[in-house]
Amino acid sequence: MMQTSEVAMRLPGTAGAWRMFSAARTLLALVGLAVVLALALPAPREILLLQFAVWSGGWESEAGNVTAGTIQPGAESPAVREQRAVSEFIAKRYRVAQDAISGFVATAYRAGTEWKVDPLLILAVMAIESRYNPVAESAMGARGLMQVIPKFHGDKLLEHGGETALLDPQVNIRVGAQILREYLRRFGETETALQMYAGAFDEPSSAYAFKVLAERARLEQMLKQIRRAPSA
Repeated sequence: MMQTSEVAMRLPGTAGAWRMFSAARTLLALVGLAVVLALALPAPREILLLQFAVWSGGWESEAGNVTAGTIQPGAESPAVREQRAVSEFIAKRYRVAQDAISGFVATAYRAGTEWKVDPLLILAVMAIESRYNPVAESAMGARGLMQVIPKFHGDKLLEHGGETALLDPQVNIRVGAQILREYLRRFGETETALQMYAGAFDEPSSAYAFKVLAERARLEQMLKQIRRAPSA
């Protein structure tokens, strides 16, 4: 008498069905095992269910990212709290979706750390250059959040795939921060570096620099108020 596995191999189209049946039978066995363990063992039911998920492979792609519980507001680090406050302030001031702004702010802080530039200065440049519009483009060919002109900074764009990458907010912010760092090191002070960034090095009133610095001052003042709030 032929075994069941032999019948599955000889009959066309039945092998896949048999595998599905076997998998379903195994899954049901695991469910039963999980129920028994949940009733019999003193371990928390959530832990047993999580272990069951690992066994069954249902959450295989997410198993490494499972967190227990939710993060309470009081558990935020000062850095996270600061970035959230900055995001909320900018979103309200410029009427931009906060989800988008939060990403820009986080990237500005990372780029600031990478290039040793004040992230509030990076954000202030974004405000004046594009009002946080990631697809902004000027008549001179400047692109993106920080209005980078690709023909002047092609070397910085090579690793990112060329000038089209400037419409990626993360790339645009990183390249803009890199340019700012170069000018800050070259001239040694912020006002001249900003005028150079705007292509207005010879403009005597430094109007562009004052606009950026005023915007940064607003952000700094807001953060000072936030930092004082808990002790009030």
